[in-house]
Amino acid sequence: LDDLGKASNEDFDKKYADGQVDAHQAGLNLMQRYALTPNSLILEVTETMVMGDVEHSVGMLERLRSKGYRLSLDDFGKGFSALSYLKHMPLDQLKIDGGFIRDVLTDPNDAAIAQAVLTLGRSLGLTVVAEGVETPEQHALLRSHGCCVFQGYLFGRPVPVEALDLRSAAQAISSISWMI
Repeated sequence: LDDLGKASNEDFDKKYADGQVDAHQAGLNLMQRYALTPNSLILEVTETMVMGDVEHSVGMLERLRSKGYRLSLDDFGKGFSALSYLKHMPLDQLKIDGGFIRDVLTDPNDAAIAQAVLTLGRSLGLTVVAEGVETPEQHALLRSHGCCVFQGYLFGRPVPVEALDLRSAAQAISSISWMI
């Protein structure tokens, strides 16, 4: 399970923007609490947070990356996407907002956006994650466009980390590996 990483999408946006929370300290707290190493923890930042103060955000992300954290831009396409800044961010993942996935089978615009984000992410050397995958048909379409990482109710409901049984999760992952 270590290769999959453990993502934290704590809502730090306002606290980071106001300078109330140090991102590295927040990461250290998560690592200590759950016995993780920096490279096994994927810190998710939202597009809204990053675009609020791009220069500060890029600096913060660079500092976190230098300490070994993996970084993901969450909800991509939902907020104020500025592609010119994307190339400067030290990211590992780009997450397609679930709003585009929900109607990917019925709305040609959502399908085009999802495919474009997949192409963009791959071109930048990023892993692209499709959020909100709920049906086998959505999964199949996204796979056909080259998506390899998925989140959504098709694979399981979110649970608190305390309730997560890693052995059961490993068995579930191996039993659905044919889907992925």
